[in-house]
Amino acid sequence: MTETVPRPTLEAVAARAGVSRATVSRVVNGSDGVREPLAERVRRAVEELGYVPNQAARSLVTKRHDAIAVIVAEPETRVFADPFFARQLRGISKELTTHDNQLVLLLTEDRDDHVRVGHYLAGGHVDGALVFSLHIDDPLPELIQRAGLPTVFGGRPDWSGGRGGVVYVDSDNRGGARDAVRHLLGLGRSRIAHITGALDQTSAVDRLDGFRDVMVDADPRLVVEGDFTPAGGEWAMRELLDRCPDLDAVFAANDLTAAGALRVLREHGRRVPDDVAVVGFDDMLPIAEQTEPPLTTVRQDIEEMGRLMARLLLRDLDRTTAADENVGGTPSSVILPTTLIRRASA
Repeated sequence: MTETVPRPTLEAVAARAGVSRATVSRVVNGSDGVREPLAERVRRAVEELGYVPNQAARSLVTKRHDAIAVIVAEPETRVFADPFFARQLRGISKELTTHDNQLVLLLTEDRDDHVRVGHYLAGGHVDGALVFSLHIDDPLPELIQRAGLPTVFGGRPDWSGGRGGVVYVDSDNRGGARDAVRHLLGLGRSRIAHITGALDQTSAVDRLDGFRDVMVDADPRLVVEGDFTPAGGEWAMRELLDRCPDLDAVFAANDLTAAGALRVLREHGRRVPDDVAVVGFDDMLPIAEQTEPPLTTVRQDIEEMGRLMARLLLRDLDRTTAADENVGGTPSSVILPTTLIRRASA
């Protein structure tokens, strides 16, 4: 039988470093008041002994669990099929890992999921929440507010009645949409259609508004609602061809929608871009570079959005829990710029 080696203790680290147990505790828990030479001795002793802090005991001192809830307001089938979510989660995970925080993924699909997530958040298991892909009138923000958790949202939230102090990270959806449509106009296209995303999400609403900013007098038949999926793009493209067979360009709300639209145009014998030019939104390379033809699209830095969400939340948690008044003030929301990426489809 293998003999179990006892875990190193605070006392063992203190003896190795030649300091008191209290000094070791302050260094391990990130507290101030320890001179750097002593702190360095403690850190060296921790490394040499392989000491791992007891998380439960550490939480009593720091009032932190070093765990963050990441809540995606979508069903599991959507989250794992759409590369957008993988990119945003990768950005969040990288930032949390850098700061030794655990990611706790929570998905919501129906009312029972919202109740479950609300109970979990109220149970004090995590320090804060990162929430994205919210739908208008989603109950999640209210549940999070009741739990009293610091929160950063991915995407501009839509609060009926409004709330102050909301922090979010988003892309310039409206400006990116304007750039896409102006590009199509610059190509000499005049019958420009738009396949929206799900209009219960602010990103889709903002992109539709950007389209309308440029196409002020557009035929209303040239706008069809999609749902950010390839199947939604296919359905919407068929609808557009039935309504307006003379259309000569399409701005799709995301790359997945554009991929679906391209398939239908090919089925109907429409040459891209000769007959119909197509522009997407996201610039997800596995999609945009492998469509036929490669997709002109609006690039948003999805992974960076995730990193910034996590960074803003951790900064807020540090500001709240730190005794050091030098920690920065309340984080502000961030809107990242977008860039039009030109390929063969337009």
